[in-house]
Amino acid sequence: MKIAVNTRLLIKNKLEGIGWVAYESLKRITKDHPEHDFYFIFDRKFDESFIFSKNVHPIVISPQARHPVLYYIWFEYSLPRALKEIGADMFLSPDAYLSLTSDIPSLAVFHDLNFEHYPEDLPVTERFYYRRYFPKYARKADRIVTVSEFSKRDIINQYNIPESKIDVVYNGANEKFKPVSKKIKDDIKKKFTSGSEYFLFVGALHPRKNLARLFKAFDHFRKNSESSVKLLVIGNKKWWTKDIKNAYESMFFKEEVVFGGRLSATELHQVIASALALTYISYFEGFGIPIVEAFFCDTPVITSNVTSMPEVAGDAAMLVDPFSVGSISDALTKIALNEQLRKVLIEKGRERRMLFNWDKTAEGLWNSMEKILSEIKKTNI
Repeated sequence: MKIAVNTRLLIKNKLEGIGWVAYESLKRITKDHPEHDFYFIFDRKFDESFIFSKNVHPIVISPQARHPVLYYIWFEYSLPRALKEIGADMFLSPDAYLSLTSDIPSLAVFHDLNFEHYPEDLPVTERFYYRRYFPKYARKADRIVTVSEFSKRDIINQYNIPESKIDVVYNGANEKFKPVSKKIKDDIKKKFTSGSEYFLFVGALHPRKNLARLFKAFDHFRKNSESSVKLLVIGNKKWWTKDIKNAYESMFFKEEVVFGGRLSATELHQVIASALALTYISYFEGFGIPIVEAFFCDTPVITSNVTSMPEVAGDAAMLVDPFSVGSISDALTKIALNEQLRKVLIEKGRERRMLFNWDKTAEGLWNSMEKILSEIKKTNI
């Protein structure tokens, strides 16, 4: 079979959440299924490291789809032509975008519907595109994969999609994520926080990541304790909004906040493994990969008690109300002052992490793909 794949998020040194999921899944699926040909469709020059095996055939089509108008052109005009030229039997889209003008059987991976719940967090054009087209993509797809039971229920409720059409496949964590030596921890602290312990935020500095309340909670924690713990923020400032800026500028302890920018995969792993705790307190997530990465690094986790995060974290994290600065601040205080609590969370994280790995993710995604391929075979008999 010829399987076409939307790989526009596979960008060298710029892999983020969905890009990593695509990378880890496709790397395994293409190698495990040499009986099929995979056509990776990029929107820019690709890196050879993404051509995982001999049965992967790269194609570049224009334009670079990085704006709603360009999304539309790429998916509704350029992509259908490419699928026709390939003679594709099936189309897989790891970021859920589909072509409404193509009749190729398709599988869409929906990570979350945050734009339906918090549209104000997105620029107007992005918001319009997502809310107009993603319901159509959900109905168009022959099958949907999503990353949590929470997201499955959300898709069913928001778009009235039959439950039988949706498969839940959990994400994993890169094999590089594991505990590090004391020397590495000391070196990382020396580099980023002048040797101090630190709470860690990882992610795009997007409103739903709740950075504004984290700043306020951290300030409250430092004002009411004698702790010297700092806050290390790792991520791209693309979504640095007025609210986030104002929260930061209003901090009494803003000098204790360190911005580390974007890191390589190796350094990100070391930074997570060296943290006193991960503070992942978004108010909306479809999954939350950093939670699992922290579990693999033996790093305690503070996360939110809403959407998918309790499902992913189980009893292995401190759950907080992401809308309450007091709740977040209390968790920071408990983690900073209670070594026994940190040890308990680390041990529970070791148990919890057994549920999540990329081999299981790739197998689950392939099983969903096979359901479509089986229907195609029946039709062709």
